Amino acid sequence: MGNENGTWIMYGVEWDDPECLHTVQDAINYINEVGFLPLFKNDIPGFSLEERTVPEYWWCGDPEVDPWEWREIIARSGEVAYGKFFEKKAGFISKEWLPYFVNYRRDGYDFDALYEDGKASARQKKIMDLFLEDLIDEEYYSNELKEKAGFGKDGAKGFDGIMTGLQMQMYLCVRDFRQRKNKKGEAYGWPIAIYATPEHLWGFDYVRSAYSESPTESAKRIARHVMDVYPVTTPEQMRRVIGIKM
Repeated sequence: MGNENGTWIMYGVEWDDPECLHTVQDAINYINEVGFLPLFKNDIPGFSLEERTVPEYWWCGDPEVDPWEWREIIARSGEVAYGKFFEKKAGFISKEWLPYFVNYRRDGYDFDALYEDGKASARQKKIMDLFLEDLIDEEYYSNELKEKAGFGKDGAKGFDGIMTGLQMQMYLCVRDFRQRKNKKGEAYGWPIAIYATPEHLWGFDYVRSAYSESPTESAKRIARHVMDVYPVTTPEQMRRVIGIKM
């Protein structure tokens, strides 16, 4: 998605284009095929869900054809990780590639160790403590998380930026989008993000299964895969979009 002279432009394909993804299952299958994929167009040509879907169907509200609706379905499917993983923007990572992104992005650190080594802020810890200490509620509505972690009108600042950082480091992801409920249990408003740790969704052993190799080796593995699938990628594009220096 680009902004040209103040107008937002969606890039994509026609419905009858051989590269067009027509259904949410097509999207899931493609993400699993390529391993990981940003939601919107970026510096790497063709490396996005946007560029393989029909522009006119975005935000039409029909989950059969609307890729914006698909992201909610994919997040709750349990088949693919969804969150702000690429350039602090939304994207998908397949279960196969998730452990390598976790190992590389966390740089070998579980969050507790990251904080103990002075590499995580107190504000990050306010958020992560809710997931690491509460064994019953291991997922939170974004607004609930903000309140419980002490952010808000008179509390700590920068909640959105900190949440983005924790997703980029693979400590959190979006597991669903749901409407809030009033005191009568009735749903209302727009669906909002539900956050969880990858470990909560796919288990400690699986999510951390690449810890046996160095973070540098995981980064090289990811970079090689990008070059295999998108050979036109330049070192600068790799650094900006994936966060890996070549």
